[in-house]
Amino acid sequence: MHFINAKGILTGNGGRCGMNIYRGCSHGCIYCDSRSLCYQFKHPFEDIEVKQNAPELLEQALKSKRKKSMIGTGSMSDPYMHCEKELQLTRRCLEIIKANEFGVAIQTKSDLILRDIDLLDEINRSTKCVVEITLTTYDDDLCKILEPNVCNTKRRIEVLEEMQKRGIPTIVWITPILPFINDTEENIKAILNECIRTGVKGIIDFGMGLTLRDGDREYYYAALDKSFPRMKERYIKRYGNSYELPSPKAKELEELFQKTCKENGIMSDPEDCFRFMNEFPEKYQQMSMFDF
Repeated sequence: MHFINAKGILTGNGGRCGMNIYRGCSHGCIYCDSRSLCYQFKHPFEDIEVKQNAPELLEQALKSKRKKSMIGTGSMSDPYMHCEKELQLTRRCLEIIKANEFGVAIQTKSDLILRDIDLLDEINRSTKCVVEITLTTYDDDLCKILEPNVCNTKRRIEVLEEMQKRGIPTIVWITPILPFINDTEENIKAILNECIRTGVKGIIDFGMGLTLRDGDREYYYAALDKSFPRMKERYIKRYGNSYELPSPKAKELEELFQKTCKENGIMSDPEDCFRFMNEFPEKYQQMSMFDF
């Protein structure tokens, strides 16, 4: 990893702002979209770029905001990758969010988030906290291939259980679903059953498939060659260089997904899920004297 002093930390405005404390990732997920060339990484993806002044930048940014809002993190780089255990930049940023009475929506695949559960609980009690967990496959042996350097699915389900005990709302990302690999009814049912059991608020799915961009595609295909012989050729024959790669079973799996969510009162429309994550509770909305 290497350290930089960033010029800014928050992006976006209105109901929710986003931040990435790190750039790159050490989880090694074979399908990671963040590897795509369009994101213009100027360093190897595994050489984590650490925004060492992120807490100071966040403090300044939140103090200058006229209205409270949700702060999102984890969309590009996991805030709980391995270096966070030592650096604790994510924790320091959460402390600043709490102190300034903002909310947080935090996405991860790592059980390291449990280190900060007391802090997340405090934020949720004072304003709002939403924890987002990615679950792609219920099979832990397959999980070790797809997401080799992070805790397995069973452990992530335990994270959902712990959040449920605290009353912290959770959203599950059931994506990507990889054609010919984890696109089975058995897999989807198993994940959905755990989402029901752990009381998740919503599940985000983008059509039961995978997207591949330049840069991401090459890495993914190299991983297929290593772990799934002749699978790359199967992909190329069916999809060519398409950006969207829907599962051949997408229609059936999507129907199963929607039916299960509806029957169990779980949000299944991505827009509804994002709206929930972006909404800062009105009763905590504060304005400065300059807004009057």
